[in-house]
Amino acid sequence: MLVHRYDDAERVSIGVSVATLSENIRSDMLDATRARNSVLRDTLRLMVAAVENGRIDAGHDLSDDEILRVLQKEAKQRRESIVEYRKGNREDLVEQEQRELDIIDTYLPEQLSEDDVRKLVEETLVEVGATGMDDLRNVMGPLMKKLDGRADGRVANTIVRELLSD
Repeated sequence: MLVHRYDDAERVSIGVSVATLSENIRSDMLDATRARNSVLRDTLRLMVAAVENGRIDAGHDLSDDEILRVLQKEAKQRRESIVEYRKGNREDLVEQEQRELDIIDTYLPEQLSEDDVRKLVEETLVEVGATGMDDLRNVMGPLMKKLDGRADGRVANTIVRELLSD
């Protein structure tokens, strides 16, 4: 299985050419094809297609940060599908989506723990001067910039609501 976890520090290299995230995905897809790993190959193909669609929509080659946003969107779609398939008692599809999600997650930055998100929420509440639920919108914008895709917005929203309702 892939063991990627890319962050900004790993992307910076002195005097050495660093492959872009897109190049790494394509290279891994070729490796999976050679290894006859159809689950990995097919998921990576979906990821390449999503990145290509993002490039077409944007009208330019995507930066690694833009590719990460595309992959985060793909991961979110898988999470939502898993919830719906569980409701429909379709464990076969849940397993397939979970395998795809696990592969996509290897290309995304490490997600923050709930405690880390809570700390950022508390900091943002103080910075914004939020006192009640009326300030929810004023908190979420700056908070999501701080989280920068490292946490699910629903988790952050739940914590903000909990702390503002106290």
